[in-house]
Amino acid sequence: MARDKRERLTRTTAEPSEPFSKAEREAVYRAIFERRDVRRNFLPTPIPDEVLARLLNAAHHAGSVGLMQPWDFVVVRTDETKRAVKQLFMDTNAAAALRYKTPRADLYRTLKLEGIEESSLNLCVTCSRQRGGPHVLGRSTVRDTDLYSTCCAIQNLWLAARAEGIGVGWVSILNHAALKRVLGIPKSVKVLAYLCLGYVSEFAKKPDLEAAGWRARLSVQDLVHYEAWGKRVEGKERLPGCESPRSIQERATRAKRG
Repeated sequence: MARDKRERLTRTTAEPSEPFSKAEREAVYRAIFERRDVRRNFLPTPIPDEVLARLLNAAHHAGSVGLMQPWDFVVVRTDETKRAVKQLFMDTNAAAALRYKTPRADLYRTLKLEGIEESSLNLCVTCSRQRGGPHVLGRSTVRDTDLYSTCCAIQNLWLAARAEGIGVGWVSILNHAALKRVLGIPKSVKVLAYLCLGYVSEFAKKPDLEAAGWRARLSVQDLVHYEAWGKRVEGKERLPGCESPRSIQERATRAKRG
């Protein structure tokens, strides 16, 4: 049984390098555009072990500086552990709300910022900063590349989950020291993310914070500089905008019907 589980975690469907078809490219961009930080609409449907294995394998195939692979994944399924983590969130969130003044504070208190108990499972992603020894190739000048690498693993998992129809929510309002005690994580290991995963009844068309009026998405054109900081182009010289999620989804729907 243990061997079968290990094989599921390491199995890959990679084929020799071939160009992506148009449909495959659009599927990648669709997953990116439709990725959401999900905190609601979770279904009671459990995530099968083989699907979870695919998600973890996708995360494990993220790029990492010096092939350090500093990540670990703590899978949380029991109600008891979820309740303990939910209490940590409630304590931290109550303190966070005090940082805002009305009307911002009132809006903050209406936001749903976690789905710890509603989701099928929780996943704590950590970074072991000593992995690979004291001299990791490419890390000597930028020590935090292990943290960046672990974030790449999280994004891999997030996009793979969206392709599987699974919602992912990042719970950032937690005391990580207290979370380590709940999960038994060693002091030397850094917590990077606490994620809620589960099938959902629907994915929101817009990010929750955008829909709630908390913040709006910036224009990518305003964030691009050429050759040096502050050098921009205007008018016809600006890069054409990337395709909208709606256009990609409409083509995908038409292809499925065809």
